[in-house]
Amino acid sequence: MKQITLSVPELGLIVGTRAAAGAGVALLLADRLNPEQRRAVGWTLLAVGIATTVPLVAEIFGKRQATLNRDKI
Repeated sequence: MKQITLSVPELGLIVGTRAAAGAGVALLLADRLNPEQRRAVGWTLLAVGIATTVPLVAEIFGKRQATLNRDKI
């Protein structure tokens, strides 16, 4: 198994983005709000969760690649 070292802020950002995406999906599936509000808030949270996850994943894989390259030297 490969290990990646993350700082506490990085881990917090990852958790936050996943929570936003999850909350968006939950709102899309729930019947608590009227359908128009539910779709607007749900899709917005889902989009924010996904959009903020992409740069974080790129950073983490970039770190992993740098670590792998450093270990080869």
